[in-house]
Order: sequence, then structure tokens, then C-alpha cells
Amino acid sequence: MSARTPLWRLTPAQRLLEGGALLNSVAFFAAMPFAPLYLSEHTGLGKPAVGAVVGAVALTAAFGGLAGGVLVDRLGAVPLMRVGLVLHVAVYGLLAAVSDPAAIVLLFLALGAARLMVEPGAKKLLSHAADAEGRIFRIRYMTLCAGAIVGPAIGGALYHAGAVAFFAVPAAFYAAYLLLVLLRNRELAALRPPAGDGDASAPSAREALRATLRDRRLLAVVGAEGYFAALFITNAVLALLFQLPIDRVSGRLSRATMVWAGASGFTLAFGCFWASPAGLAWLYAGIVFWTAGEGILLPMPDMAVHEMASDELKGAYFGLSEVRQLGFFLGPLAGGFLLDAGTAPYFAVMGTSIFLCVPLLARRAAPARPEPVPAREAA
Repeated sequence: MSARTPLWRLTPAQRLLEGGALLNSVAFFAAMPFAPLYLSEHTGLGKPAVGAVVGAVALTAAFGGLAGGVLVDRLGAVPLMRVGLVLHVAVYGLLAAVSDPAAIVLLFLALGAARLMVEPGAKKLLSHAADAEGRIFRIRYMTLCAGAIVGPAIGGALYHAGAVAFFAVPAAFYAAYLLLVLLRNRELAALRPPAGDGDASAPSAREALRATLRDRRLLAVVGAEGYFAALFITNAVLALLFQLPIDRVSGRLSRATMVWAGASGFTLAFGCFWASPAGLAWLYAGIVFWTAGEGILLPMPDMAVHEMASDELKGAYFGLSEVRQLGFFLGPLAGGFLLDAGTAPYFAVMGTSIFLCVPLLARRAAPARPEPVPAREAA
């Protein structure tokens, strides 16, 4: 067996795309983990409705992914990415300014539309820059994890500063991503295949500090948010540490074995989370098993699409694959109802349903790639 190229050895084009993915991830994780809190406080929606709105961001991308992918194939990945990034900046900018509950909900839904313009194109370009096995998508997963480390820490600090700061910073990250795409357009194009202060009545800083430190309710809220962010960051740090060993092991074991191992990791994680009331050690053990399962399984769909899609149809293939985002809508929605039924049904369903992915991911794509679609049929 020939030696595998180190996973971290990237070409300039790959570094460019991964840099954009990192900016995207930081912006996303700075806002979205705290979106349910924001929606609860500013819209008056109940828990199932909040879950539905947050999940609908993924729902929009899921059902619109194919359309976005087809547009990528027809109009080009870079132009569609520009439009999607402009939309991201505009939506986050408006969220920083509006207070009407209906407008807030509509703007969150618009984030899904922006996503379907960016993700298929970015993945298509990354696929063109990848090796035959598509291992670059493991690097992409690692950049997402890095964003998940930095993003919640930023979002947790900004959330208490107010809506303007909370949404303006993600908008700035997307603006930086847009600027990167504009400045490096030639390199991306080359990846295409051939063919209020001052109020006198306000308390002093010392009085304000004393009042806030004595408010146990406030301290509980801040502590809970900090604890949530710390768990999120722990997961992302472990995912980064696990990915290189996972890549080495995947070169020695069959894909089916890896898929079974990943699904088992999620099941063990749910078991630990179920036992966590008995002690925090169970919660941390669950994070370890969860991260192992996540690290194995999450890059696999993109790697499979990379293997099976012809160059002419990569945008459509990656776009259609976004239908898996439907799970991020159904998950929060079903989770809300399952939790109302009790913790036992919730953990039992979640711990076993993960194995439904085994027959879907265990098979390797056929060596021969599909023939390109003739221009007349594609039209």
C-alpha cells in the first residue's frame, strides 16, 4: 500500500476555499446556536415554533439545494456564491436593525436561501480541487469545527451586548468571505473543469456592577449560556483532534466498518446523555462518543458525492445532496415533541435511528462515473 499524502498538505486553491469555509463557519456558529434564545425573547414563540423556525433555515436549503446546484452548473459557482454572500450580509444587517417578530422570522428563513446559493458552489469548487478520494472534505469538516470553537465564544459575548453587535459581527465575517471571493476570483475560476450613554439618572458603574452580581437570576442565565458554549467548544476541539486519526484508520478499514463505528458512537453518546443526571462525567463521556461519531460520519456524504458526480454535474449533485438538511428541520421539530413525551422516548429514538444511515453510507460509489448529460437534454 502506497503512503497516503498528509491530510494537511493543501494546494493554494484548497487553502483559499478552506479559508472561506472557516469565515462562513465562524459567522454561522456565532449566531445560530443562540438563535433559539433570541427568537424566544423577541418573538414570543413557543418552544416547538422556535425549533421550527431555526430548523427551517436548514429546511429551505434542503428543498432549494437542487435548484441552487443547478444554477451553479449553469451560471457558475463563483457568481452564485457572490449573490449568496451578499444576501448573508444583507440579512444579518437587517436582523441587527429590525424588531418586528414577523420580520425576524422571515429574515431567519432568508438565511436558508442564502445558504443554498453558497454551499453547492463552494463544494463544487472544492471537489474540483480535491484528490480522487475527496479527503479534502475532511479538512473542510475540520474548518467547520474550528469555526464551532471560535463562533460560540464570540456569539456568547456578543449576545449580551445587544442585537446590533450580535448580528453585525457575523455580517462582517460574511463580508470578509465575499471580499476574499472577489479578490481571488481568478484562482477560483481556474478550478473549473476544462470546457445610549450620558443619562444623569443612570447608576454608576460600581452600582451597576453590584446590582448585576447580586441578581441570581442573571447569573444563572449567564452561567447556563457559558456552559452551553463551553460544551459546544469542547465538541469542536475534540473533532479537530480526532479527524487526523480517523483519516489514518479509514485508510485501513472498510467504509462499512467506519460507518458502523460512527453510528455506534452516536448511540453511546445518547446513552451517556441519558445518564448525565447522575453526574457530569457522563455528559463529558457523551461528548467524546458524539464527537467520534460525528467525525466519522459527517464528511462521508460529501466524499460520496465527490466520488460519484461527473465534473459537469457536480453543482447539481452537491445541490441535491443538501436535501439532507431536512434532518436539521425535522430534528428540532421531532425533538421538541419527543421531549414533551419524556426523556426515555427521546433518547431511545435518537440512539437507534442513527443506524438508518448505515446502508446508505456503507457502499462505495461505482468506479465508473456517469456520462455527461448532452447539452440539449440538460437544457
